[in-house]
Amino acid sequence: MDTSLAILLSMLLPAAAVVSNLIFRNSPNLRDGLTLGAAIATFLVVLNILATVGNTTTETFVLFEVMPGLDLAFSVEPLGMMFAILASGLWIVTHVYGIGYMRGNNEDDHARFFACFSFAIFSVMGIAFAANMFTLFLFYEVLTLSTYPLVAHKGTLAAVKGARTYLGILIGTSIGLQLVAVIWTYAIAGTLDFTRGGILEGLIAGPAVAVLLALYAFGIGKAALMPFHRWLPAAMVAPTPVSALLHAVAVVKAGVFTMLKVGIYIFGIDFLAATGASVWLMWLAAFSIIASSVIALTKDNLKARLAYSTISQLSYITLGVALATSMGILGGSLHVVMHAMGKITLFMCAGSIYVATHKTNISQMTGLGRAMPITFIAFLIGSLSIIGLPPLGGSWSKWLLIMGAADADQLAMIGILLISSLLNVAYLLPLVGKGFFLKAATQIGPQKFAESPTLVWAPPAFTAMGCIVLFFYAGHIQAFLMPIIAAH
Repeated sequence: MDTSLAILLSMLLPAAAVVSNLIFRNSPNLRDGLTLGAAIATFLVVLNILATVGNTTTETFVLFEVMPGLDLAFSVEPLGMMFAILASGLWIVTHVYGIGYMRGNNEDDHARFFACFSFAIFSVMGIAFAANMFTLFLFYEVLTLSTYPLVAHKGTLAAVKGARTYLGILIGTSIGLQLVAVIWTYAIAGTLDFTRGGILEGLIAGPAVAVLLALYAFGIGKAALMPFHRWLPAAMVAPTPVSALLHAVAVVKAGVFTMLKVGIYIFGIDFLAATGASVWLMWLAAFSIIASSVIALTKDNLKARLAYSTISQLSYITLGVALATSMGILGGSLHVVMHAMGKITLFMCAGSIYVATHKTNISQMTGLGRAMPITFIAFLIGSLSIIGLPPLGGSWSKWLLIMGAADADQLAMIGILLISSLLNVAYLLPLVGKGFFLKAATQIGPQKFAESPTLVWAPPAFTAMGCIVLFFYAGHIQAFLMPIIAAH
């Protein structure tokens, strides 16, 4: 299959799923089956692109020209290929989980929910294959708009308020800051094309480099860098499949993916290192890592705790960019995959607990591990991967980030990463301990087996196994990504 056609098809299939959900809104089995088929087909198309181009960078496919140097254009390069595989593959898992959750929890408006879900995947495919910052920015905005109805899905006052915070911060940062950065970049470089080694060296100097980087860093609100992070906990009012979409498949991963693309292909790592323009960002990322972890410790609501955990973990990736070293970039890029697999596991486990028991607070979950052993074991595996313990995938990305900090002679950042891992232990493992080793006060006799429906517990069990598999294949992913640092 021609690569340009395959790129378009990877976007058209999710778009077709949007339409099929609306047309067959009153035929749930047909509607959900067609969406699952679209998800599988999208993944196969992305695998076809992988088989065709591998980890090379393809020629740019211009859909149309807006003005000289400003095109709606697409291409394939290793980082985008990795993101496309991740998003399209996890779409299958989250859709299966979404069916089980929405039906098991008797949620309303399934057709609208899955239509918006599919629209979000359409946006992510556009972001993954964007050949320039203009194209990426357009799909970035579409992603925000497509996920707003998902956050507001329940229609309660809390859901509407959370959705307004979500939309306000993400639109506000992207229009008020990121768009300014994009226009400034175009004005001085005459192009927005993603170019290995960056496009800004020799065109901007002094404090202006740090200012432009700040506009990008804060303008990419989906990366949840403090103080523009409040949208993420606010969005936890959404159904759990949306939380999984936000944290692992689409929104936050689109944010840190954009951060990586800007660092690698707009500024260039050598340019950032030479100017020292990213030192302030490194310290802000370090602060976000520790502060959000400490806040997570104070949250009894499981999804809220996981939300602040995500803010911390996203800042690992921003730190990887700010270190301006090859190892930092590789560690941050690898952490996109490792965090996605671990965090989607944790959120789906939270949903599994909610469907089976309608409990949301960790203090209510004492003794549940004996009743829901599959869910709690999956949560344990996902937690250990987030913490960074072998033999789980998260250990490799954290190791590379530590190596990146060492390369940059930033011993303080090594300490930050190690302290963060200890804080991960403190806010993730108590749930497992309570679940398996403490007995509920109301429990009389042996605990009965009471897992959630199969479509709810099976997906997190599958992704938990993925955390283990990734440990053994991390080297292959690292080798696949090597071309993105070849110029450094």
